[in-house]
Amino acid sequence: MKKYLLAGLLVWLPLAITLWVLHAILNTLDGVFEAFLSASQAVLPTAAYAPLQMLKQVPGLGVIVMVVGLLLTGIFAANIAGQWALAQGSRLLTHIPIVKSIYSSVKQVSDTLFSSSGNAFREAVLVQYPREGSWTIAFVTGRPGGEAADHLHADYISLYVPTTPNPTSGFFLMVPRKDVIALSMTVDEALKYIISMGVVAPSAHMSRVVQPAPQVIVNDARNQHG
Repeated sequence: MKKYLLAGLLVWLPLAITLWVLHAILNTLDGVFEAFLSASQAVLPTAAYAPLQMLKQVPGLGVIVMVVGLLLTGIFAANIAGQWALAQGSRLLTHIPIVKSIYSSVKQVSDTLFSSSGNAFREAVLVQYPREGSWTIAFVTGRPGGEAADHLHADYISLYVPTTPNPTSGFFLMVPRKDVIALSMTVDEALKYIISMGVVAPSAHMSRVVQPAPQVIVNDARNQHG
């Protein structure tokens, strides 16, 4: 009986978690859409708002509105007039105190992550972390810049070391390029490997070492302090 219960659990657990995540996303989008309708009630006359009130009863409408909104925004941003308008809006936001710090940081990160010409999360590597002899998977995000690059005279790369099973948090490292091992596995395969805590490993032929293993990466904190 225990064997059959475990087999049934393995069948239903992934499906249940998937449905739960999708349901949570759907509820969040519907909540945002309802908040938008409630805000429009204050500026629209009653006759114009009455048809919109009926839309609250349509399940999943928030997803449809979001997809349509993203498509229209993308079409608008793809032409010259839209690019000019967005540039003016960005310039305005970058001159507002407090707002400019948040907006500029988020925009730089999003442009790096989602731009087709960006280098973020394009390569998975092995690195010794948090100590020598302990290996983990990291993602190359580029090269150090600014003042940090002025103090790093060798060939350094920037790495993002995600935590497991939640890869949205992690650690930022700047290490010599010679101290990492490049992997031929894709970023998606590496993320699955991390999220599954090493249970779902890529096929052997998809992952191979292409650089010699480094000798030393991370020094013990006690050694750094003498």
